Amino acid sequence: MTGTADDLSASRTLWELLDRRADLTPGAPALIQADEPAPGAGPAPAPAPAGAADRMMTFGELRARAERTAAGLYGLGVRPGSRVAWQLPTRIETVVLTFALARLGAVQTPLIPYYRDREAGHALRATEAGFFAVPGMWRGFDHSLMAYRLALALPAPPLVITAYDALPEGDPADLPPPPADGTGVRWIYWTSGTTSAPKGALHTDRGLIAAGSCLAAALRLTPDDVGSMAFPYAHVAGPDYTVMLLLRGFPALLVEHFSLPGSLGAYRRNGVTVAGGSTAFYAMFLAEQRRQPGRRLLPTLRLMAGGGAPRPPELHHDVVRELGCPLVHGYGMTEAPMITMGDPEDTVEHLAGTEGRPPAGMEIRVTDTGGAPVPPGTEGAIRLRGEAVCRGYLDPAQTAEAFDADGFLLTSDLGHLTADGHLVITGRAKDVIIRKGENISAQEVEQVLRSHPLIDDAAVIGLPDPVRGERVCAVVQQVPGAPRLTLGEVTSHLADAGLSVHKMPEQLELVGRLPRDDTLHKVLKHELRERFARPAQPPAR
Repeated sequence: MTGTADDLSASRTLWELLDRRADLTPGAPALIQADEPAPGAGPAPAPAPAGAADRMMTFGELRARAERTAAGLYGLGVRPGSRVAWQLPTRIETVVLTFALARLGAVQTPLIPYYRDREAGHALRATEAGFFAVPGMWRGFDHSLMAYRLALALPAPPLVITAYDALPEGDPADLPPPPADGTGVRWIYWTSGTTSAPKGALHTDRGLIAAGSCLAAALRLTPDDVGSMAFPYAHVAGPDYTVMLLLRGFPALLVEHFSLPGSLGAYRRNGVTVAGGSTAFYAMFLAEQRRQPGRRLLPTLRLMAGGGAPRPPELHHDVVRELGCPLVHGYGMTEAPMITMGDPEDTVEHLAGTEGRPPAGMEIRVTDTGGAPVPPGTEGAIRLRGEAVCRGYLDPAQTAEAFDADGFLLTSDLGHLTADGHLVITGRAKDVIIRKGENISAQEVEQVLRSHPLIDDAAVIGLPDPVRGERVCAVVQQVPGAPRLTLGEVTSHLADAGLSVHKMPEQLELVGRLPRDDTLHKVLKHELRERFARPAQPPAR
C-alpha cells in the first residue's frame, strides 16, 4: 500500500482513511491530550506543573480503540444510518467516538459543548436522533441532566450515553463490514448563521476529506509537524483537522479548555509547530507574548494559521513581528470548511489583506444583486461550489433558498476577487456576529430579549473587540416607565430561556427609541455600531 498524502486523499470514507494510516504508521503518535484540571474545576484552569503527564495515542491505538468502541455502540443499537448526536469537548475520547461512529456508518450530529436546552433541543428534534452522547458534569454544567430533560420532551426519546473518560466497548468481531461509500450524508453540522433557528448543514465523508486535503497542502504540513486543536472539536474544523493528521501522519495536541498562560506548558512540552484557530487565538497568543517580553513564547512554532472570523491587517503584522512566525489566514464556514487559505509564500500584502486563494476544486463566484458575475475588484455577493461544500440543509426549504440554479451556495458574505485570484472579504450581507470564531444570529438573541416583560424592543449588534473579534452588544428599548435593566438581569433572562453562554451580551445600552429608516422601518444598526463602539468593560470569557 502506498503512503503519500495524495494516495490517502483518495480514501472513500473517514474510516478507510484511518485504516490506511494505521497500516502505514501504526506506532506514530496521533493524538496528545494536554494535562488539565478535571471538568467543573472552574472557568480558568491553572497552569499545568512542569513535567505534567500528557496522554498520547498512536494511529494504531486510535484504530483499535475506535473498533472496540464501535462494537460497544453496536451493542447499544447503533446501526448504519443511525442518527447520533454528541456534545463533547476536545478530548481523545471524542475523536475515538467519532471514528467509531464512522466505522459503523452512522450519521453524526456534533453539538458545541456550550449549547443549552434551546439549541440542543432544536437539533435533537430536527434530526430525530436516536442516541445522544454527553460528558456528564462538565465545567460546572450537568449535561446529563439536560440530556434527560430534553429526551423526555421528545416523542421518541434518544438513548443518552455518557462519554467522557469511558466509552462503551465490545468485540470487533461482532461488527458488520465498514461503509464503502463516502458520498452519502454522514454529518449534520449546526450553524447559527443568519436565521433565528440553527440550520443543519449536511456533509459527507468525501467532502470532509476534500477540505482537509486542501488545507494540509496549503499549510505544507509534514510528519515532523506537531499541530494543535484548542477549538471545540464539535466544529466542522474538528474532523477536518483530523483528516490532515491522517493524510500527513503528524500528531496534534488536544486542549480541552484553552487559556493563557494555562495552556502554554502543554504547547511547549510537546513542541507545537502549528497553532492558531481563529482571530481570537491570534490575539490571545499576542497578548501573552507581550506579557513575556524578551522571550519567545513558543520556540518551536513555525506557523500560525486559522480562519472563521475577520482578521485586521494590523493584527497580522503584530503577530508576525512579535511571535516570530508567519501567519496564514483563510476563509471557511460550517457549510464549507475550506474555501480559501493564505499561502506561507504569498506576499505580505496578500497575507495581511486577503483571505488567500481557493484550492483546486473550489469555485468562487462573486455576483451582483441579480446573480450575474462581476469583474475582479468589484464588490459582490460570494457564492461557492465544490466537493467540500455541504450537500444542503436538513430542511429542504432552506436548501432551495440557499443554492442557485447552477449549484452555487449563496453565502451571507460580501467581497471581491483580485486580478490574481485572491479573495477579499468586505462585509456581511446578513446579520451575523462572529465572536471568538462562533457565528451568532443577532435575530435569535433579539427574539429572546423581546420576550422580557420590561423590554419593548431590542437590537443586537457586533462591536469590534481586540480579543473576541466582535463582542455582543444588546441595545434595548424598555417599556415606558419600567425600572432600568442591568446587564446581569438581561443575561439571566437569556440563560433562563436556554440560550448558550457564548451568545450572551457583554455590553448593554438602554435607549429611548431604536433608530429606524423611514421606508421599511428597519433598525439602523450602522448608527448603533458607530454610537456604541468603545472598549468593553467585562473581561473576555
